Amino acid sequence: MSLVRGTVAPGFAKVRECFAAEMARLGDVGAQLAVYRHGRPVVDLWTIDPDALLGLLSVTKGAAFIVVALLAQDGVIDVRRSVRHYWPQFIPDVTVRELLGHRAGLIGVDGGFGPAELADDRIIAERLAKQRPYWPRGAGYGDHALVIGALAGEVVRRVTGRSLQQTYEQRVRAPYGIDLYLGLPAELEPRFRPLRAPVGREPGPDPAGLTGIALNRHADPPTDLTVFANSRTVRARGPASAGGVGNARGIARLYAAALSGLNGREPLLRPATIAEFGTAGAPAPDLLSGGSGAQFGLGFEALTTPYPFLGPAAFGHFGAAGSLGLADPRSGVAYGYARDRLAQPHGGGAVENDHLVAAVIQAADA
Repeated sequence: MSLVRGTVAPGFAKVRECFAAEMARLGDVGAQLAVYRHGRPVVDLWTIDPDALLGLLSVTKGAAFIVVALLAQDGVIDVRRSVRHYWPQFIPDVTVRELLGHRAGLIGVDGGFGPAELADDRIIAERLAKQRPYWPRGAGYGDHALVIGALAGEVVRRVTGRSLQQTYEQRVRAPYGIDLYLGLPAELEPRFRPLRAPVGREPGPDPAGLTGIALNRHADPPTDLTVFANSRTVRARGPASAGGVGNARGIARLYAAALSGLNGREPLLRPATIAEFGTAGAPAPDLLSGGSGAQFGLGFEALTTPYPFLGPAAFGHFGAAGSLGLADPRSGVAYGYARDRLAQPHGGGAVENDHLVAAVIQAADA
């Protein structure tokens, strides 16, 4: 069992107890947990260096979608417009709203992406613009796991003249002092802690099936998420779907900046923007899992499905590394969790978040 260090504010002692219990259950997993409430830190716990930077995989998407939400709030992007309005070379006929809701059917490309291509959002976008969708418009949705950031990023580039990564750095990360990077500077490399592979190996999805294509398992070589997260090329370029690097403090601070503001700065997002981007889309078939419902709002995951105790406008994103970032306007909570061992080899979050998020919200509500 790893020693739990750090502090909690009065009223959050149960969160520390829950974190300690989860770390004891997990054994050989190093983790960090950070929580803000109404823009103030209330939980800062860890079993590994709290300043260590980890590969966050799909938690990266939360940073990307905050950028898109900001531009929509500014009136620069209209989610009701066709993607072609901003990106004429884009072949599929879908709106920006449908794109952000993972409904475009562009989960990958025939033959897959090579490792260098997956690290470069411009290349991903160029190839996807010419790709035949894997399902017709209106058929349903499916997690565009490794490409949604590149697709959204190309729209951002077309309307601003800057990459999504540059916009994030200028408008979000640097002004708010956030330890979460879409493109890790070389001087911060000594702080990077490699992600470890999961214990045991589950059989992977059928490479020819939709889930296998979405995870680039049909490529040669098939994508391994641990190798992807530990690639210096990926860290340096910061592809907006899964290439972010940060820690729990950075994740929580990102969502606190979006929800409540920090250090006298105004919140990044207005309540109406949060409601529009965080609220789940219309129910539809999940064409990857075979389920139904609505897993996504505008980019962000619909978090009231796994966590019904959150408010209806809660927004955030899980990552296969086990990390999670979210904001809950109802309670004023901004939550960040990161760990150093992949939770799911083929996508999905870490089960300890179920208990930790519940403990945090219970403490906040009390």
